[in-house]
Amino acid sequence: MQRLEITDARVPVCLLEGAFADAGEGLARLDIEIADGRIAGLHPAATEARRKRAALPEGAALLEQEGGQVWPGLVDVHAHLDKGHIWPRAENPDGTFAAALEAVERDRAANWSAADVRARFEFGLRCALAHGTVAIRTHLDSRPPQHRISWPLFAELRAAWAGRIDLQAASLVLPEDMAGPFGEEIADLVAASGGVLGCVTFMSPGLDALLDRIFALAAERGLDLDFHVDESLDPGARSLCHIAQAALRHRFAGRVLCGHCCALAVQPPDEVARTLDLAAAAGIAVVSLPMCNLYLQDRAPGRTPRRRGITLLHELAARGIPLALASDNCRDPFFAWGDHDLLEVFREAVRIGQLDRPLGAWPAAVAATPAAIMGLPEAGRMRVGGPADLVLFRARHYSELLARPQSDRIVLRAGQPIDTALPDHRALDHLFGAADFS
Repeated sequence: MQRLEITDARVPVCLLEGAFADAGEGLARLDIEIADGRIAGLHPAATEARRKRAALPEGAALLEQEGGQVWPGLVDVHAHLDKGHIWPRAENPDGTFAAALEAVERDRAANWSAADVRARFEFGLRCALAHGTVAIRTHLDSRPPQHRISWPLFAELRAAWAGRIDLQAASLVLPEDMAGPFGEEIADLVAASGGVLGCVTFMSPGLDALLDRIFALAAERGLDLDFHVDESLDPGARSLCHIAQAALRHRFAGRVLCGHCCALAVQPPDEVARTLDLAAAAGIAVVSLPMCNLYLQDRAPGRTPRRRGITLLHELAARGIPLALASDNCRDPFFAWGDHDLLEVFREAVRIGQLDRPLGAWPAAVAATPAAIMGLPEAGRMRVGGPADLVLFRARHYSELLARPQSDRIVLRAGQPIDTALPDHRALDHLFGAADFS
């Protein structure tokens, strides 16, 4: 039996299953027993004197955290692994949303073969694994003919990465794509692939009819839904309200996740209250993508942005609406930066959204909450009997954890440390032709 004893660890109480005392800042102070890849015990941290007197079980290794934090593996519920890392050949010329759409469209048409998507997709997975991510839902651009390339490739990668990162996929199409025969084709493909039916929504005269079509396609196949919603600072963008009404109208039994929801931040209080009431009643979850939205929203040449572009994090949480934080795009025209690191996402969300004082249950937004949204009961929490998929930090307090990138973190999978060396960006140079990277 392989055993590991982690002593004197601080663990976010919101990420623990069971009753544990708060030792300050919402952190429990625990000793963690690991046996055969699973958590065998969670105990109040022993005093130094007791620890010196206690004998380790035969063959057990000791890892002393000295008050450093331990989190369960992180869960990224909204990514775009198929379009990641195309920036060297598809820069966004002015940083706007419209220019990003055009740049991706050109690059997809010219370059997105199975080999190209595979190389960039796996580069992103290697980054996420090294940072401590255990599960990712990625959106796949699915307008024809790309769906015939990316979905079979996704199935191969999901199988190849099983045991390292659990992968889910959601389709990414326009609402009008769902109206005709292609709607049934993509819904059938998603169902056959064990995926999630996803779509971009924006205000149009026919939105409610299109939503009825999408909800019906999903219900007939037992699919969950995942929407890109109101990704603008237009106060008239209110499709979140329409999605909630559709979910209630159809008495939809599946999970519904809405991403972005930026427009909530610029709408009148009465409209916000009505929308949040409907979303809560419909059981909708929301995922905020703070880094990408901060990059794109309220951008104009020569003018400093006034608005942050993120949704109403505090108000959503106060209503009890499940709220996740996720990475979204990495090194593509929608976001020029990023490294598939959910701790970076969390750190920036805390700063941008003022999620501190107290930090409280916000760590769940990159672990337990997205795991529940994805239907992964063993991910995102620490419990006796659960997998020993953990991320260990030297940082003791949140002021330390969020001050630095934590590049010295230790990642355990099934109780064993993995190689956390990040892949070199030069590994993708062959995709970019004559571009000069010297």
